[in-house]
Amino acid sequence: MKQAVMFGAGNIGRGFIGALLERSGWHVTFADVVEPLLDAINTQKRYTVHILDQVCDELEIRNINAVSSVGPDVVPAIAASDLVTTAVGPVVIPRIAKTIADGIRARMAAGNKAPLNIVCCENGIRVTSKLKECVMPLLNEEETAFVDECIGFVDCAVDRICPKPTYDNPLDAAVEEYTEWDVERSAWKGELLDIAGMTYTDNLMACLERKLFTLNSGHAICAYLGSLRGHKTILESIQDPAVGDVVHAAMRESGEGLIKEFSFDPDAHHAYVERIFKRFHNPHLLDEVDRVGREPIRKLSPMDRLIKPLTTTASYGLPVDHLIFGAAAALYFNCPEDKQSVEMNEKIRAEGVAAALAAYSGLQQDNPLFGRILDVHRALGVARA
Repeated sequence: MKQAVMFGAGNIGRGFIGALLERSGWHVTFADVVEPLLDAINTQKRYTVHILDQVCDELEIRNINAVSSVGPDVVPAIAASDLVTTAVGPVVIPRIAKTIADGIRARMAAGNKAPLNIVCCENGIRVTSKLKECVMPLLNEEETAFVDECIGFVDCAVDRICPKPTYDNPLDAAVEEYTEWDVERSAWKGELLDIAGMTYTDNLMACLERKLFTLNSGHAICAYLGSLRGHKTILESIQDPAVGDVVHAAMRESGEGLIKEFSFDPDAHHAYVERIFKRFHNPHLLDEVDRVGREPIRKLSPMDRLIKPLTTTASYGLPVDHLIFGAAAALYFNCPEDKQSVEMNEKIRAEGVAAALAAYSGLQQDNPLFGRILDVHRALGVARA
């Protein structure tokens, strides 16, 4: 049985990546710092993944154990594994670099030259490459040569919503039915593995941008417009025609930009947009608009989900009438528990909306999109009043 080490035993680790591996016949060793969670995994040796969607289902996960990610057992586990995956959050990735380096060193000392692939399954762009940048300075010349020969640092794109309902068994996890795990083929070492739910791609950036322009963009626009309309969840927001119709049209607009940018098959991409839009209507995913809308400054940045789809689509001379609503509504987002929301609102009060948009979006004030965003922002304010 193939062995995997899964850094992160949270909802995504247990419900998404760990579950896909175990269901494909792998033994999964979860590595985490939460001792009660590790104890529960090692005591119960099983948990249930609840699929919450239009049709619900349950999957039992059994071939598992757990080790502390800061303890002595994780290094030999890496040394003997066939795959290392992570779901710890991009901020934590540098903190596991030393452990990964120690595992590689132990693997080399044991004479294990079987290919090992390391895949960071995080919500970010090329996070595995960032981990490699942290690991390689910790290795000497001989160990670096071993990595070049035997270790693959493989970037990927992941997409699956994992809600957080409460179950009697705290190990149980919930997921939607939809799953996407696209792995960069060119970085993979050794034979390609057959893992249910994982696909290999020759154009990872196209997969990453497709998710950014469609799921991430649509989700954010839904949250910001929903917040303006007084809705608390994405489901409430998307069911409001004043929100849902704009979100759907915006996703279609960004889709036309993607078709131009990456030569996507139009029919296939239009079908993808409809699948993503349908996910927002899942009655089990009671995602709060405040959670989805948090960190508006980051989401208004030039390469993120509101501005990049807008500027890319506009660069081809295509309509962006509905994409405009994303940035315009984001500038109204007000969540006192979110530091970026507080910072943005303070800047708007002190310097005005135009100054905030210029500071965060990277758009120049002579760019036609800049004025159009401000026009829609004003119109939304009138409608709200």
